Amino acid sequence: MKNLTCFKAYDIRGELGEELNVDIAYKIGRATGEFLSAKTMVVGGDVRLTSKELKAAIAEGLMDAGVDVLDIGLCGTEEIYFATSHLNLDGGIMITASHNPINFNGMKLVRENSRPLSNDTGLLDIKYLAEQANFKQIPKEQRGSIKILTVADDYIKHLLTYIDADNIQPIKLVVNAGNGTAGPTIDKLEQAFLEYNIPIELIKIHNIPDGTFPNGIPNPLLHEQQAITGEQVAAHGADMGIAWDGDFDRCFLWDANGQFIDGYYIVGLLAGAFLAQQPGSTIIHDPRLTWNTIDIVSKGDGNAVMSKTGHAFIKEIMRERDAVYGGEMSAHHYFRDFFYCDSGMIPWLLVVDLLSKKKVTLQSLVQSRMDRFPSPGEINSKVSDADTAIERVFNEYKDKAIKEDRTDGLSLEFEDWRFNLRLSNTEPVVRLNIETRGDKKILTQHCENLLKIIRA
Repeated sequence: MKNLTCFKAYDIRGELGEELNVDIAYKIGRATGEFLSAKTMVVGGDVRLTSKELKAAIAEGLMDAGVDVLDIGLCGTEEIYFATSHLNLDGGIMITASHNPINFNGMKLVRENSRPLSNDTGLLDIKYLAEQANFKQIPKEQRGSIKILTVADDYIKHLLTYIDADNIQPIKLVVNAGNGTAGPTIDKLEQAFLEYNIPIELIKIHNIPDGTFPNGIPNPLLHEQQAITGEQVAAHGADMGIAWDGDFDRCFLWDANGQFIDGYYIVGLLAGAFLAQQPGSTIIHDPRLTWNTIDIVSKGDGNAVMSKTGHAFIKEIMRERDAVYGGEMSAHHYFRDFFYCDSGMIPWLLVVDLLSKKKVTLQSLVQSRMDRFPSPGEINSKVSDADTAIERVFNEYKDKAIKEDRTDGLSLEFEDWRFNLRLSNTEPVVRLNIETRGDKKILTQHCENLLKIIRA
């Protein structure tokens, strides 16, 4: 039995070679089909150079487990979610490493109704089966088949339901696919805008999928990547900028000045928009930054529910509470009408629709919230012992805090500021998020002091 280190808490990710290869992919496919007792599953892949061969190996494993495979080709992760639920399939597997380095690849797995497979819901069972490799013998006549399929047209039609096409005001957008898989979907949306006379103009950069990533790994959280999109917004006089990660399950926004808007404030913006249409609804948020979201939800007579960070946890609570929307500051946005799954296309369409309805700019909608609850964004610190670093911080601040929460890491709250400290799942890193009630001076002071203690 070989220990498969590519299995993580919510998905599969590993360095190509010993950690992840076609043999391991075959075993994962075989184990997934057997664990789910699946009859039909969908597979797809991102633009990475190894995604096709890994997808083929996954498909072979599924077919040897007696599963009929539908291959939707190059796609984003949310298209696997869409196909799984739209076609009422038993599950789906997306081959992607998202924004990981170029020598990595991975997989995201879902079961029926696009429910995530994580450590708590079957991923460890699949890992065990793949490691044992003692699979059930399936008669040749029961071996599964494979079929090439597209769900793109139905998927695009679904995306268009999130905007009021007849009332969209003329708007110019810079869209940066980062040479990932978002490009083909952007092209299809552009054609739909033309067909239905929707006045959305797209200025496309790095739109052609290219697994060599000539313009860098598509990770809009990197400052050098943010500058590229922001500069193009200013150069073209665009109303907004949008960029995606490699499998486009996250989207990031820039205002007309080319200023990057942290995902935290987009969560609040979308929460408010949903509550304006559906007062009293439940909104799910993560514990890293909370005050802005809670304030907006409270004013919208909604119910703000905190969840542990991570798509598997968010989706589970959304289903339990029938939440209309859920958002993480990391730019993952989840929607009840999208099978409680995250999408990187729906958020910016909703923002465009909101700007048209209100006849305002993105900056005018978020700047006051950014001023009221300022935050520098997530700050990472590499440490030799992450648990000890967090304990040092706790001992320093515990007596001054008015509220302590351990939903995910350590959150301490004070009268005019709060912070959250979390461990990385994959490396000895402590992640700090801090916010205040409008005081940027104490934000800087507390941030510097926290980092000094963490890095001591």
